[in-house]
Amino acid sequence: MSIWTRIAEALAALTRGEPLSMVFDRLRGAPAPDRSVGFTIAVLALCAKMAKADGQVTRDEVRAVHRIFTFPPGEEKHAARVFNLARRDVAGFDFYARKVAALFNPGGRALCADDHHVLVDLLEALFQIALADGSYHPGEDAFLAHVAGVFGLDERCFRAVRARLVEDAARDPHDVLGIAHDASLAEARAAWRALVRDTHPDTMIGRGVPPEAVKLAERRLVAINAAWKEISEREAA
Repeated sequence: MSIWTRIAEALAALTRGEPLSMVFDRLRGAPAPDRSVGFTIAVLALCAKMAKADGQVTRDEVRAVHRIFTFPPGEEKHAARVFNLARRDVAGFDFYARKVAALFNPGGRALCADDHHVLVDLLEALFQIALADGSYHPGEDAFLAHVAGVFGLDERCFRAVRARLVEDAARDPHDVLGIAHDASLAEARAAWRALVRDTHPDTMIGRGVPPEAVKLAERRLVAINAAWKEISEREAA
């Protein structure tokens, strides 16, 4: 049974008028395959809440969701239902962000490297949805900063993602590389190399990032390389 079949069954179990968030009460204590259903629903719901963060959901934002996530033929209707139920759900984005975070750092434990990468990838996907309509609204910035905190990603990590993806954001090269402003050249070089390695298509695919999202990494890589160039040339001057 595919995950989308299980998602369809989870949605069908909702009684008339019940919000999407009730799905998680039904999945509580479920085995791992059903927890993956909860994760997928929570991620799609977060995307829906992100699209609505500036007050309206545009077609460009909906298309961005389809670019970032791959839906098997014939299963788009289930994803669309999750998206639309989430838009109307009284549960806020914080609820869904915490459902996602609980799968990676239960009890608030420190994130391992692989979990950190997956949550950064998800944060970047939410940024792409926010930027799909050509603008970056203050409400979207507040939304994303809060989600990053719930995910256990610190402020430096959030600033780094924003600097790499939002063209109008302040682009201090240290923020782009996610390093302190007084970091040495050696530390900057190490951060740059690690980011280039993590952005490599093979590395991202190995983390389970959808092919559509891998394509979006090209823009990020340009910003990463530009930041290293600026820091290294400044040191050489």
